[in-house]
Amino acid sequence: MTSPLSDLFTVDPLDLALRDTLQHLIDTKTKPPGSLGRLEALALQLGLIQRGTQVRVERPVMIVFAGDHGIAAEGVSPYPQAVTAQMVANFLAGGAAINAFSGVAGLTLEIVNAGVATPLPPSNALVDVPVARGTRNFARERAMTRDEALAALEAGAARVRHHAALGTNVIGFGEMGIANTSAAACLMSRLCDVPIDECVGRGTGLDDAGLAKKRAVLAAALALHADAREPLDVLAAFGGFEIAMMAGAFLQAARSRMTILVDGFIATSALLVAHALAPNVREYCVFAHASNEAGHRRMLEYFGARELLALDLRLGEGTGAALAVPLLRAAAAFVNEMASFEQAGVDDRASGDQPRHA
Repeated sequence: MTSPLSDLFTVDPLDLALRDTLQHLIDTKTKPPGSLGRLEALALQLGLIQRGTQVRVERPVMIVFAGDHGIAAEGVSPYPQAVTAQMVANFLAGGAAINAFSGVAGLTLEIVNAGVATPLPPSNALVDVPVARGTRNFARERAMTRDEALAALEAGAARVRHHAALGTNVIGFGEMGIANTSAAACLMSRLCDVPIDECVGRGTGLDDAGLAKKRAVLAAALALHADAREPLDVLAAFGGFEIAMMAGAFLQAARSRMTILVDGFIATSALLVAHALAPNVREYCVFAHASNEAGHRRMLEYFGARELLALDLRLGEGTGAALAVPLLRAAAAFVNEMASFEQAGVDDRASGDQPRHA
């Protein structure tokens, strides 16, 4: 059943009633307090999201949303727009980085056509739900109408509901779309109130002249849409259909009490939109990595987030999120499988005067 969009924008905060119980469980495992570092905080977050002391990673999924951007006509990317469709074909053929990493991580991979400009051949492996064949050129007009933005949000939410019904409780989102770093930079600038020069990077490899042109084009576009301030208007003015679907997917994943793996610059721009619509979505997010794309670390600072990995990635596709899945499995494993001091018959400094073992 499709949920009303008004429901989609309502995300409950985490229930902290279990916090002390979970923390005690973590602290009394056979280890010095805090010795598993970030994995301990990750385990606590998983337990709070799942409302239990047995933590699970069930049927983890990566959804890659693909869409084209009219702003590509302004020369803000060194690659032609046709590359979006070519890369979708590569995903479907199993030949991309995200295919390889999903296999390593044990992820179910789904590819969604959110709005690719070039017609795609039929494929049983493709979820073909385009809002339109690419957005409009936001250097000249809004990228999409408000109704198109809402339709994309709902389409993204629908994909998450599909996987929730199959038992998924961990999910990540990736993207493909030539020129989508331009859309993400404008979303960041407007939603975080950051000067555009601090948001714009080289994307897929612009030289110095290309970078200067990109900054100028995007500064002019922000001025053109100076009236776009409310979150849905900002999304409609600058977003892509793949970004809008990701935003809807973030919202529904939080509503479905999933642990959400946040990828890089583009995915985090979609989270900015989702967070502006429903701030509690942040509590369900694990920030997988810090991208090498300019602006992403500033986004992480905006969320008060600390990434799990820093590998200088800037590919997108959900690759950084996929690489973090084994860390979630490790956090679940230590909570579920490690003995407590009492179970193992090991003296605990907290219950006696004997030091814990090194």
